[in-house]
Amino acid sequence: MRSNKQHSTQYQAGFSLVEILVGLVIGLLATLVILQVFTVFEGQKRTTSGAADAQTNGSIALFMIGKDLQMAGFAMVAGIHSPFNCDPATINYGATGITDLSPVTITDGGAAAGASDSITIRYGDSPSGGIPSLLIAPTGGLGANDVSIDNNLGCKVNDIALIVNGTTCNLTSVTGPTDIATPAVLSTPPKTTTVTLQSVAGATPNNYLACLGGWNVTTFQVNPNYVASPTDTEAYMDKNGTPAVADIVNIQAQYGISASYDSNLVVQWIDAVAPWDQATLQLPANIANRNRIKAVRVAVVARSGLLEKEDVSTVCSSLTADIPTGLCAWSATSASPSIVSPAPAIDLSNDPNWMRYRYRVYQTIIPLRNIVWSKNTL
Repeated sequence: MRSNKQHSTQYQAGFSLVEILVGLVIGLLATLVILQVFTVFEGQKRTTSGAADAQTNGSIALFMIGKDLQMAGFAMVAGIHSPFNCDPATINYGATGITDLSPVTITDGGAAAGASDSITIRYGDSPSGGIPSLLIAPTGGLGANDVSIDNNLGCKVNDIALIVNGTTCNLTSVTGPTDIATPAVLSTPPKTTTVTLQSVAGATPNNYLACLGGWNVTTFQVNPNYVASPTDTEAYMDKNGTPAVADIVNIQAQYGISASYDSNLVVQWIDAVAPWDQATLQLPANIANRNRIKAVRVAVVARSGLLEKEDVSTVCSSLTADIPTGLCAWSATSASPSIVSPAPAIDLSNDPNWMRYRYRVYQTIIPLRNIVWSKNTL
């Protein structure tokens, strides 16, 4: 028997062409919205990551500078016969290769676009802190370059040594005896009151000998070979010519000086070029003026690695006003010591795209504690 059951046409119906096209349009619109949202959030993520990198790099750079600045002048112990009393214009550096005993020197980068300061820090590493020993008349049996002191415990072979007679100072190095070498080879009997020097100029009885240890000279600066460009990867702070921290594009620094050498109150912040000229600060001709430098104020500029599509940074609004806006080193507030020089300008316009980068400026004040502690003996 033949079935009379009829199949409904609705089980055979599909999507029409119009329905398919409408579905495609809706899908494309949804995809477009998703891509737009993804692009926005990806840009925000890159900006946030770049800012975080700049924050990390700037913090590390400032920490490195501050750590060395706290050591500036170490082993130049305070006292009547302190190396701080040596006249820098007349020091005899001998054959040591050292040319300056100033605890810190700022070299001003100038006013050109992209100019950055550099900071040179000097200190000894003597375990005894450079305590001077009295030179006494030899009792005989000494070689031509041997000198007799009350105790050679604070000295070791290869130390830089300073012979002090008031403001007259002679720099030399320790070459013996083997009792204070590394490793030590004891003499018979042990030599505990003798030091052999590279030069004995000025080593007369009643003068003083200070063993400063190994002499450290550290210079922080922005890579001098850095040439700004949108694809440049050579923006970094170097330490003694070796890359130390990436994406550091500028360093600015000022001296904090007291009214007199025997005061620790900073009354002025000055650039390295005014009111004292650069040559005087590089090779100070005046002991009292050099010993007035009690602190250093530093600003480090770190750059995000992301080149934005439009300008996101602006020039500093003021070098003398309180709470300026834009790319600034610090505020010039009435609460701070008087500003002989305005706050230093940060000029990165040597890169035509500098405004399309984001920056972080980190600043601090580092007291030169080895000079501050010497106030009563300078």
